[in-house]
Amino acid sequence: MGAASIHPTAVVDPGARLGADVRIGAFTLIGAEVEIGDRTTIGPHCSIQGPTRIGRDNHIHGHAAIGGEPQDKKFRGERVELVIGDRNTIREFVTVNRGTGDGGGITRIGDDNWLLAYTHVAHDCSVGNHCVFSNNATLAGHVTVGDHVILSGFTGIHQFCRIGAHAFIGMGAFVNGDVPPFVMVAQDGYGRPRGINAEGLKRRGFDASRTSAIKRAYRALYVSGDSLADARVRLAEMAQDSEDVRAFLDFIDAGERPLLR
Repeated sequence: MGAASIHPTAVVDPGARLGADVRIGAFTLIGAEVEIGDRTTIGPHCSIQGPTRIGRDNHIHGHAAIGGEPQDKKFRGERVELVIGDRNTIREFVTVNRGTGDGGGITRIGDDNWLLAYTHVAHDCSVGNHCVFSNNATLAGHVTVGDHVILSGFTGIHQFCRIGAHAFIGMGAFVNGDVPPFVMVAQDGYGRPRGINAEGLKRRGFDASRTSAIKRAYRALYVSGDSLADARVRLAEMAQDSEDVRAFLDFIDAGERPLLR
């Protein structure tokens, strides 16, 4: 592998560390304490501030602002970080902020994600792997997103909410509560559950028996009319025969915000 390729108009701080075959586009600024892994491409007019670690084989397109200070009035300049994994695609005008001292200090993005144009990931968020955030999807601070989550265009996630693995948030939905794994949320003022993400599960190899168990869990929680306490009892019974239902129930039990219902 060769040395990094840096456009003559780019500015790279001497304290930055660039891996092999990194490409830096025109008029891009790379700040101090930025680490960029092998074969990552940074487009033109980008700003990457540190402390930020970016893994291998990422493609960050033009005008993205990565690793900026958190948009939090309590931030006082303490040392905080952004960590991005491997093989992510980050499109034009995406903004990703570093963490805050009071929020754990680190914003994390995993591997193999697509963050489309104008996506915003705020301070102290944690994003899993294989997620797709469509244009203008926005995470407020301290949001946790599981693996294989899809956020449609113009979605907004309230601070401290959790989005479980394989969930699908429909276009324009505003989410102000936790969304369990596998659930699909549609726009209705604040988003409300509208069934499971069946098509997404099918694409990821969930067989009919697994999907049926998830559907039964969804009906117990959202269709039966039972109280949350009674629904949890039914879910506990179903979880004895399904790891997916167990994940569904564990997610509910770990919540600190009201369940979206």
